[in-house]
Amino acid sequence: MHLASPWKPRLSATDGGPAERLVTALAEDIADGVLTRGDRLPPHRELAYQLGIGLGTVTKAYATLERRGLVQSVRGRGMFVAGLTPRPATVIDLSVNTPPQTLDDRLMAATLSAMARRLDAGTFGAFTPAAGRPEHRALAAKWLAGQRVEISPECVLLCNGAQHALAVAFATACPPGSTILTEATTYPGAIMLARQSGCRLVGLALDGEGLRPDALERALASTTVAALYVTPTLHNPTGATMSIARRRDIARLCRHYDVTIIEDDVYSIFATPSLSPLASLAPERTLYVSGLSKSVSPGLRVGMLALPQRFLEPALSRLQATCTMASPLAAMIMEQWLTDGTAQSVAASIRLETAKRHALMNSLLTPDLPARAVNGFHVWLPMPTEAAERLASSAAALGVIVTPPRLPLVDPSATDGGIRLCLGSPSVDKLKEALSLLASLVNASGQRHPGDQPLF
Repeated sequence: MHLASPWKPRLSATDGGPAERLVTALAEDIADGVLTRGDRLPPHRELAYQLGIGLGTVTKAYATLERRGLVQSVRGRGMFVAGLTPRPATVIDLSVNTPPQTLDDRLMAATLSAMARRLDAGTFGAFTPAAGRPEHRALAAKWLAGQRVEISPECVLLCNGAQHALAVAFATACPPGSTILTEATTYPGAIMLARQSGCRLVGLALDGEGLRPDALERALASTTVAALYVTPTLHNPTGATMSIARRRDIARLCRHYDVTIIEDDVYSIFATPSLSPLASLAPERTLYVSGLSKSVSPGLRVGMLALPQRFLEPALSRLQATCTMASPLAAMIMEQWLTDGTAQSVAASIRLETAKRHALMNSLLTPDLPARAVNGFHVWLPMPTEAAERLASSAAALGVIVTPPRLPLVDPSATDGGIRLCLGSPSVDKLKEALSLLASLVNASGQRHPGDQPLF
């Protein structure tokens, strides 16, 4: 049985209709401390009866208060003064962009057992070349060829994850104080790298295919630029994927203005064979970043930086300055899984599991708030930035964590943003629970009433 509300119902003495007067009365009592955080409000029908007003009037007033962030609806429990619903003991994290778990304990045990037979103390106790052993670089080049990037093994550097590869690429192509162009909403890790390296990051307009060529051309014509950082496949966070025509336009413009491209292609397993990477369309100017943590497992920290010959020496110098060598153990796991087909099989399983999770999301969430259709394990819910922050805060109070809405904004003051939902990490049951909760929040916050504006 639910506890009774501590609030004594009243309408304010101000002018206006019953709904406005109810909103004013509740807002005043919350501001004055008559109602405190977490206090329950009367149920809709009970409040309508006590005040002698219509049920729709109460619903309208509560919706207005919820859009203002003063109250919070909790499904199955009622309406509460906002911000103070105790967080559950456990949370469902949709903020970390990891692939669905498709490895099992037996595979890991077999892999480590095989490595134990191959790894001797002498090998483990020796340094390897900073860029990786030649046979490992050859395997990486072969993997990249499967992702539509043809490159010599000598031009592939192995790094400690794709983030490390991206850091080396930035340090190679972008001196401190230089300008880097990117999408207005982009990968937070790239924003952090640019700021730490003393570079100026400029965000450009994007649409359903990602970076817009007209915005890029205007920027290139008016600004001295060191590089373009871009994610053509499954853009993070929006999920946009460029058509081949869009990719050719981007490559043409960068060649015309002689600009280096840093291509982030960590989601390459989701690209169709017809979508050539920029590294194939403009190989003479593209530093191509890839890795295995998104396509196989987060624990396999092997990043790959493929680059033109002219960038090889400065990139190797930056690589050596940031790590003595890539992890030999991670490289050995890569060797085994690329050789025996495990990596390719796991990537196929990730694609299959991702499709199932998207189907679940579409059945639970998109009728209330359409998401951009993508085929990877994160999705983007576009909405005004302030609305996104309110939704994120409401979800967190109920135990669902999403990516902080301002984190991927190049300009933190931008008014157009959204929420990224990472579908890969939770179990299917937990994902279903989280998406259902988000759907209820969106539905409650976005109700339309005469004279009202929806939140989203």
